[in-house]
Amino acid sequence: MKKILLFIAVVALTCTTAQAQEVRLGAKLGLNVASLGGDSYGVGSLGSRTSFHIGALAEIPLKGKFALQPELLYSSEGSDWSWGLGDNALKLDYIRVPVLAKFYIIEGLSAEAGPVFGVLVNASDDSDVDIKDLYKSFDAAIGIGATYRLNMGVFFSLRYNKGLLDVNDVDDYSGSNQSNVFQVSAGYSF
Repeated sequence: MKKILLFIAVVALTCTTAQAQEVRLGAKLGLNVASLGGDSYGVGSLGSRTSFHIGALAEIPLKGKFALQPELLYSSEGSDWSWGLGDNALKLDYIRVPVLAKFYIIEGLSAEAGPVFGVLVNASDDSDVDIKDLYKSFDAAIGIGATYRLNMGVFFSLRYNKGLLDVNDVDDYSGSNQSNVFQVSAGYSF
C-alpha cells in the first residue's frame, strides 16, 4: 500500500517537473453522500451518510485533450443504518488518492475516470468508540465523473466512487461491504 502511494507521488512529481509551466495546482472542497454497498449487516437496513471531503490536486496535461489528475483528499465516508431500537452512524474517514485520466469534451468540460486508493485513518460509531480494528486499513475504488472549469480558475465537479474491495475486517463474518461515495465539489486551480 505504501509502495503504491509512493509510486503515485513519484510519477506526479516527475510529470510536474517535466511540464511545470502547464501544470495546474488547485484545492477542492465538497459534499459526500456515502453508503456501504454489498451485503447488509443482517438485521436492519443501510442508508446514506452525508459528510465532506477536502484536499489538493494537480492537473498534468498529456497530449491533445488528455490530462492526468492526481489528488490527495481527506474524505469522510461510512453509512447510516437502522436496526432494533434506533439509528446509528458508521464513520469511516480516509485519506484518498484518486489518479484520474481526464478527457476534455469541449473547452472547460472534462470527463474523468480512474482508480481511487484509500487509507483508513478513523473508524467510529455514534458514541465515538474507536472501531478501526473492525475495518481494513486499505481500500480501492473506481471513480468516474465530470468537471467544468471556468476561465477564472473556479471549477465544479461531480464524481461517483464505486468500491472494489470489502471494507470489513471481522473474523467469522461472511458478508462483504464496499464503500460507495457520490461527491459534489467546488474548487480553484491556477
